[in-house]
Amino acid sequence: MSQNTYLNILKYGCYASLIIIFFVFKNLLFPFITSKQISFNILMEVLFIIWVAFIIKYPQYRPKKHYVWFGLCAFFFIMILSGITGVDFNLSFWGDVERMLGAFHILHFLIFYFIIITVMRTKTDWKIFFIISTVFAVFISLNAASMSGGHNYATIGNSAYVSGYLLMNMFFALILFFREPNKVLRLVYIVPLLLMIPGFKMANTSGAWVGMGASIVALTFLYGVLSKNKKIKIATLTIFILATSFFTYTFIIDRDNIFTQNSVFIKGLVREINVDKNTFQTRLVSWRAAIKDFPNHPFLGTGHGNYAITFDQHFSPTFYDHARGETYFDRAHNNVIDIASTTGGLGLLTYLSVLLALTYYLIKGYRAKKIGVNEFVIISALMTAYFVQNLAVFDSFVTYMAFMMTLGYVYWLVEVESEEFERPSDEPFVNKEIYALAAVGLVLLTILYQYNVKPLKMLIATIDGQRAWAGGQVAMTFTEYERALGLNTVLDRDSRTSMNRLLAGGPGFLSKVSAEEAQKILDFNIEQAKINVEYNPKDSLNQMLLAQLYNTAAIHYRSDTDKFFFYSDQAITAIDASIAATPGRTPVYFQKAQIQINRNDKDGAIDTLKIAAGLNLDYEPAFCHLGKTLHYFERTEEAFEYIDKCLSIRNGRGAYELAPSGFAKTVANHYIVKEDWQKVIYIYEALTGQLEKNNVENWINLAKLYAQVGRINEARVTGEKVIELDPGNAGYAQEFIDSLGQ
Repeated sequence: MSQNTYLNILKYGCYASLIIIFFVFKNLLFPFITSKQISFNILMEVLFIIWVAFIIKYPQYRPKKHYVWFGLCAFFFIMILSGITGVDFNLSFWGDVERMLGAFHILHFLIFYFIIITVMRTKTDWKIFFIISTVFAVFISLNAASMSGGHNYATIGNSAYVSGYLLMNMFFALILFFREPNKVLRLVYIVPLLLMIPGFKMANTSGAWVGMGASIVALTFLYGVLSKNKKIKIATLTIFILATSFFTYTFIIDRDNIFTQNSVFIKGLVREINVDKNTFQTRLVSWRAAIKDFPNHPFLGTGHGNYAITFDQHFSPTFYDHARGETYFDRAHNNVIDIASTTGGLGLLTYLSVLLALTYYLIKGYRAKKIGVNEFVIISALMTAYFVQNLAVFDSFVTYMAFMMTLGYVYWLVEVESEEFERPSDEPFVNKEIYALAAVGLVLLTILYQYNVKPLKMLIATIDGQRAWAGGQVAMTFTEYERALGLNTVLDRDSRTSMNRLLAGGPGFLSKVSAEEAQKILDFNIEQAKINVEYNPKDSLNQMLLAQLYNTAAIHYRSDTDKFFFYSDQAITAIDASIAATPGRTPVYFQKAQIQINRNDKDGAIDTLKIAAGLNLDYEPAFCHLGKTLHYFERTEEAFEYIDKCLSIRNGRGAYELAPSGFAKTVANHYIVKEDWQKVIYIYEALTGQLEKNNVENWINLAKLYAQVGRINEARVTGEKVIELDPGNAGYAQEFIDSLGQ
């Protein structure tokens, strides 16, 4: 092929890669992630075949030696090495379906980078590249801004990813603005910048706001220092001083100042950027775990992608002071800490070397007058925003793409733009080119099929299994999962987990199939769960799921003593391994207690739940579970000691743990006798709020309780709810409401 043909294929392939941001294939597991990453992998692998043949035939196009790509290659080498020495190579190298951030997938961004620096040779190339990216970002912004219900993630799948993607594309729009020589056309590039702001605001993630603030500070400071225009210098330095003073005063000194009170936007921003927020506090728990564990793996960490084992082992029960759910962190939510924890000091050093090399080339290009003040300042601010926002999150598909584009752009500015690049005339096919296409093509197409096409088939079959389960087709469910897992792909762990959770969450479905089929389903699920455990025996989540499956099998064979205890003993072994992997995590003890209850080990279950309750004295579910269990064992007096604690924490939120509704009403009757009306109210609030919310009698009782304790407004609102739910009671309810005003 001619050099122009090669260049066009590779160049337009890079342009086309940007449209992948819109890919969401609903027939895949985790469609927001898998649709994009697998499509990107396939495209990059095809382009890589062409790229290798191209640089072999036309060696003058080969990338020059460059500290940035030295740093990138070193970082990826350490990433892979850490996986080999770490706790779970499968997770390190292949990743999981939920994130798709294994070394294999991230290496495709390195291919993307090398192709970019090879074929993006002119101003027009980069102009088109940035225009496509910013136009697509505008669509994402408008889509995110139009969403309601708090799901402002457009086609990306996570509001934090949306924020990072839009933030970086705002700077691409600024690059286009300052690169445009026509002052009238410049204004066109302000439009996408303005249109990205609504989506950024709706995504509303703290890390991105801090990143934007840091980038503005960096931008104004650098302009103030570097601008040759005295007026611009004075203006930007003034803005820098005012902005720094404002942010310091508003976010550190006095968060309730006049600016906050008189601006809804600033008030919301202050609320988001708040170190007292529960999300920030849970991150602190996570970061402390990583810091505590670092001396155990100082050089290569626990292995790329294996942060969860660190978080679990050092999980602090104080986490529940800030959040009750989402307690499993597979990422540190801080890129620097995550890299240090999983790839060790060597990984962190190589990662930082990329940023240092980029800084070196920015300064070098600026001094050599290859990079103007505007671009130097904008790119510096962009990288500030990228780095700072990643202190509260981690890289994703969209930020990796934008990061590689930025690195490639700086390479072009410093190494390519000012050169007179001589392009030789077309050459006929040479043997080297043919051999490269054949050899590399064979290897890459094999990889493409084995590690992308087959996983795609597996993901589709997994969704088919979930659909069969939703339709109540138990046998068909596991037939589909057998088909999915029969493909034997490197990404099977999430398919196995999704199947195991279906069975563990609905063991009663086994009664809908024959005894032979039930045994087959149990054996298959347990076998697959054990494979996941074998990846990393200290994975607490997989051990707990295995324990649940063994317990499901034990319950299924309750009438067969030998089989019951065979499976139940295995369940105890697995749940003990789960507890050993994360001794501070309370819900794991709940699972063990349930297994012990099924074994009729009453004292063992009570002891286990008492350990759980002692981990965090403000975690009401532990006291609720203990109280319910004691009541079930007819140790009523002792039971209510713990139920009292359950209802005395967090304004009675523990009442929601007193399911089923029949038990909740039994507890309510106990407190009615004691005339402890506040606890009775807590229980009826739980009944009307969740446990039995369509039962009109509960609403009537709650209205009466409110009136009895003098909470008149709440009694009136609850009475109106009675009318809404049951118009037949409208007369009685209205009479009650009228009586409240007398």
